[in-house]
Amino acid sequence: MVAATERDALALLSAQAVRERAHMMLDIGLRDGLTHFRVDLNRMDAAAAAVLATIHKNYPSLQIPFHARWRHFAIDGEDRWARIADGVKWPDPAARARAEFDLAIVSVLLDAGAGAPWRYRDSASGKAIGRSEGLAIASLDMFASGAFSGDARDPYRVDAEKLAQFSVAALERGFQASTENPLVGLEGRADLLRRLGALVAGRRQIFGSSDTPRPGGLFDHIAARAHNGAIAAPVTLHEGLLQLGAIWPSRLTLADIPLGDCWKHPAIKTDDATSGLVPLHKLSQWLSYSLIEPMQRGGLTVTDIDGLTGLAEYRNGGLFVDLGVLALRDAADAERLHEVDSILVVEWRALTVALLDRLADIIRARLKRDATSLPLASLLEGGTWAAGRAAAYERRADGSPPVRIISDGTVF
Repeated sequence: MVAATERDALALLSAQAVRERAHMMLDIGLRDGLTHFRVDLNRMDAAAAAVLATIHKNYPSLQIPFHARWRHFAIDGEDRWARIADGVKWPDPAARARAEFDLAIVSVLLDAGAGAPWRYRDSASGKAIGRSEGLAIASLDMFASGAFSGDARDPYRVDAEKLAQFSVAALERGFQASTENPLVGLEGRADLLRRLGALVAGRRQIFGSSDTPRPGGLFDHIAARAHNGAIAAPVTLHEGLLQLGAIWPSRLTLADIPLGDCWKHPAIKTDDATSGLVPLHKLSQWLSYSLIEPMQRGGLTVTDIDGLTGLAEYRNGGLFVDLGVLALRDAADAERLHEVDSILVVEWRALTVALLDRLADIIRARLKRDATSLPLASLLEGGTWAAGRAAAYERRADGSPPVRIISDGTVF
């Protein structure tokens, strides 16, 4: 066995590693060498057609924003966060950026799948909203009410000390969860917030350089790494993984460095200590996409946005299964529950990332766009996520994914 080094571990905390390992998995699949899935690229045209139809319906001008948490804060055409933020007298752009980092980090961490039955009753619209949109509005309402703030005079902040003591009961109240309105992984979400609070409180040099320790202090840490006011999106991901990685419970480590959303698969072979490891970093990459706009408003130029990858989650992955690009070898697996660290789920998620790259090439060619004018972040929004959801509802009344996952609220 090759001894693990810090360099090995840090290499896995990158979008490049996610992309490389995902394409290794796809190559194995194209040789029909995977345990649980077959790959049929002849079905990619059907997937592309579904995504193109979704893009033309939702964004006929082809002006597609990034797939980011901010999209979920809009209800009935009103951007709830913009309405709040535009009414605040921020001392400077960096102050707003810190608040938006606070909100994005907490909201994204709380976003892992809600489960089909759960709904959040929005007091403003009267609507009962489920899934990601409901989780978004619930977390925004909590943030705006000062639920995460330790300063009664400043509700629009997340303080480490407040998070470190955050209870399941407080989250249950904020998300309107109950036995009649169950929310998947409630305990896991609350524990994740407490872990985040403890970590941020203990890393004042990272999260408290311009204020008391808060997740939004990551903005200042990243801004300090900009060159001529520019920062590459993959750098944001790497810093997020490096600085926040210790919050994830019971995950793999290498050279004592937490690897986050990284899993084992025996078919992935390399000649170093990372052999058999498949990084995916779904929530962290979505967070990175969600931090682009706050960084831009904070005065930074964000480059290499397409250096991030597609997201290994059940809407994108479901698109490929429901439209036949991916087929389970054992049809009975569609009825079974699968742990997130199972070989089946690791295969599915890695294949999703690689297939999104291939799909992006097809979509761009048909729309006569390139990676600059149609980055993957916009294709996901335009795009694959919505098409995956539509395909799910066409096939299953509750819109559930075609692969059933046991979630603890910290992966999906």
